[in-house]
Amino acid sequence: MTILVSARDTSLGLPPDIAFLLSEGVDERTLARAAAEGRAAGTDAATALLQVGLIDEEGYYRALARTLGLAYLDGPIPLARDLPYPGCLLAGRAPLASGMGAATVIAPRGQAIAVLLARKGRLAEIALTSPTRLRAAVFARMSGPIAALASQGPQGAAAPLARPLLILGGGLAALALTLVLAPPLPAQALVIVLQALILAMMAVRLAALAIRPPSIEAPPLPDADLPVYTILVPLYRERRSAYPLAKALAALDYPAAKLDIKLLIEADDRETEAALAQIPFPARFEVVTVPPGWPRTKPRALNVGLALARGRLLTVYDAEDVPEPDQLRKAAALFAVEPPTTACLQGRLVIDDHADGLLPKLFAAEYAGLFDVLNPALCALDLPVPLGGTGSKWQAPKNLIISMDIGPAVRLQHNSCPISLREITWSLPPALDARAASVMVNPKPVADR
Repeated sequence: MTILVSARDTSLGLPPDIAFLLSEGVDERTLARAAAEGRAAGTDAATALLQVGLIDEEGYYRALARTLGLAYLDGPIPLARDLPYPGCLLAGRAPLASGMGAATVIAPRGQAIAVLLARKGRLAEIALTSPTRLRAAVFARMSGPIAALASQGPQGAAAPLARPLLILGGGLAALALTLVLAPPLPAQALVIVLQALILAMMAVRLAALAIRPPSIEAPPLPDADLPVYTILVPLYRERRSAYPLAKALAALDYPAAKLDIKLLIEADDRETEAALAQIPFPARFEVVTVPPGWPRTKPRALNVGLALARGRLLTVYDAEDVPEPDQLRKAAALFAVEPPTTACLQGRLVIDDHADGLLPKLFAAEYAGLFDVLNPALCALDLPVPLGGTGSKWQAPKNLIISMDIGPAVRLQHNSCPISLREITWSLPPALDARAASVMVNPKPVADR
């Protein structure tokens, strides 16, 4: 922990969850700023202090342990066998193996810190660690079960579509077999039917041009009323994108104290892990290593992140995405005026660079047709919307797989369709991802907001 010595020794009316740091030599101006940030965001001062990056997580929790007179566990943490995952991480508490000198290890967040300080001298059988160290210990202890849970696939909202999708797949397979084996005349009739279906889909897209998209206005929310927002970013072999991604996420116009950003990497992805390790992230960023398992896919990584999400709202970005800074703030305001049955907002995905070659141009045209024309028209007609794998915003998310085919599932479960959000997430077509990400500057501290 970097210590800034204060010239005065006064509490200045600081909240107890940060006031104890004065005796640790932390500059009172830094603590006063954290208290002001917490008041403005409607959260506690300790969360603001850590999330903004005014103090590093390890230094804060070591100081807290010294103040409470508790042992601080900074090495391997032997945990008991039966852990209530993910509840133990969300609660910041897990049982220790026998012989550790304490029954429980805690990694308190938010208002729980002030409660602990109020009970100073009356804490027994408790050891303390940081949230990052507790998560690492739980993942080490339960790597197999966590991987198995993550690989189970979509549940809940996606479940109603499982049987229809199987029936559709079987029907298409039977149709293909019929085309191969049928006599010429029936085969030609089937081809005509398929062509008619394709023409019908083209007609729907052309008709969407004439449908006026719905206009939904929502007054901006003050920072104190904004909910905690979880951002999940699954990464694999994205070493070159690490710093540009961190810079884009740090530029979001949302209270730092209310962001819960999880960068999800695979256990064997050493290059991305090394690149992220060079960036001095504040505590609102967490690098989560997904336990080894199969299939090694984006949905499996998202399952791990969803289990740990602390936000009431959630979004997913890819490594190459650059969201507009006010996107989360406007989505939160829109959710606030929509009924609780509104589960999802789909943002616009726009190809950032489509000047090099035919493939990027085709990607740009396809994205423009889907997110600027078809999706708004479907929303106007209250019909299911095909969602993108990134840029969608979710309310109270539980066990979701963010993908194109979940739009109808949202309709079935919530009796409402996703709403098209005007705000943009800039993205790159695959042909340009590697080249654009190769412009990598030296890692620097992520800017405070």
